[in-house]
Amino acid sequence: MTRQSRTLPAGSERSLHQAYDTALLDLDGVVYAGGEAIAHAVDSLAAARADGMHLAYVTNNALRTPDAVAEHLSELGIPTEAGEVITSAQAVARLIAEQVEPGAKVLVIGGEGLRVALRERGLVPVDSAEEEGLAAVVQGYGGPDLPWGRFAEASYAINRGVPWYASNTDLTIPGARGIAPGNGAAVEVVRIATGAEPQVAGKPLPPMHRETVLRTGAKRPLVVGDRLDTDIEGAFNGDVDSLLVLTGVTDGAQLLRAEPKYRPTYVDRDLRGLLSGQPEVVPAAGGGFRCGEWTAVALDGVLELRGEDGAGADGAMDGLRALCAAAWTQAGEGSCGLDAGKALARLGL
Repeated sequence: MTRQSRTLPAGSERSLHQAYDTALLDLDGVVYAGGEAIAHAVDSLAAARADGMHLAYVTNNALRTPDAVAEHLSELGIPTEAGEVITSAQAVARLIAEQVEPGAKVLVIGGEGLRVALRERGLVPVDSAEEEGLAAVVQGYGGPDLPWGRFAEASYAINRGVPWYASNTDLTIPGARGIAPGNGAAVEVVRIATGAEPQVAGKPLPPMHRETVLRTGAKRPLVVGDRLDTDIEGAFNGDVDSLLVLTGVTDGAQLLRAEPKYRPTYVDRDLRGLLSGQPEVVPAAGGGFRCGEWTAVALDGVLELRGEDGAGADGAMDGLRALCAAAWTQAGEGSCGLDAGKALARLGL
C-alpha cells in the first residue's frame, strides 16, 4: 500500500500479524477503555506476540509515564516493558529540546508523563509563568481534575511571547462512561485566551511518527487505531498501512464519509483482526462492490446493501468493507454524502 488515494479497503491473504513486523497500537479505544481491557484485546495481542509480531503502544495521551502505562498493561494481562510505550509527551519533549538550550525551563500544563519526558531530554519542568528564563510552555492531557488556573498560567506566559507547544490536539478521549473532552479541548481554551498557535507533536503529525520509528526500529509497521483524525491520518502522513478497529470513537457512518487521508488500509471489529487475513473487495458483476456475501451499490443518493441468502451479522465487516468501496469510489477525493443509514442498520452497525 502507498499514500495514494484509496478507494477500496485492501485485502490480505496472510494474517496481518504475519504480514507486518510491528503493530503500532493506540491505547484508548483500542486496547482499553476507562482503564479496562476491551473485549478480545488481551488474547489477540498475546497470540500476535507469540507468533513473532512486535507490539508497541503509541498513545497521544501524555498524562501517564511509559512505566505507568506498561505497568497498567501488564496488570491487564498484556506483559509490557516501558520501552514498548511511546507517548506524545516523549515526542513533544524531543521537539522542544531541539529548539531550546540544554537545561532550559519549561512551564508544564499537564501531568507526570510530560515532566518525566522533559527530564529525559535534559529540560527542567516548572509550574509558574513567572520563572526567570522560561523558554517554553508545554500543554498535555492532565486528567479530569486539572485545575482551571493552569490554563491561566499558560496564557500569562504565552501572551508574553513564550513559545507554546502541545503534546496533541485530540478533542475527545474515550472512557468507561463515554466520550470526554481531551487535550485538544484544553488547548482551545488557551488558544482563545492568547490568539496563539502551538507547535503540536502528537498524531497525526510527523514528530510523533518520527518518535515511534526511532524508538521501535519498525521495518514493516501497521498502525492500529480507533480514530480517523489521529491514528489513520497519522499512518497516511507516515506512508504506512493502517487497521481501523471499531472499539473506540469511530463508527460505520464516519468511516463511510472519510476523505482520502482518513481512509484505513483495513477495517475490523476489534483486535482479532490482527490474527486473520482481510477479504478482498472486488467489483460486482452487476455494478457496485462485493465482499464476502455482501454487495454494496450507490443508487439515487443512497448506499444500498444486498446480501446473499443467509448473509447476516456474522459477516457485518464484509458488508462494511463493501460499503466503504462504494462510498469512497463515489466520493473520490472528497467525502461521501450518500445516505447509508439503512445499510448500516442492516449490519447492526
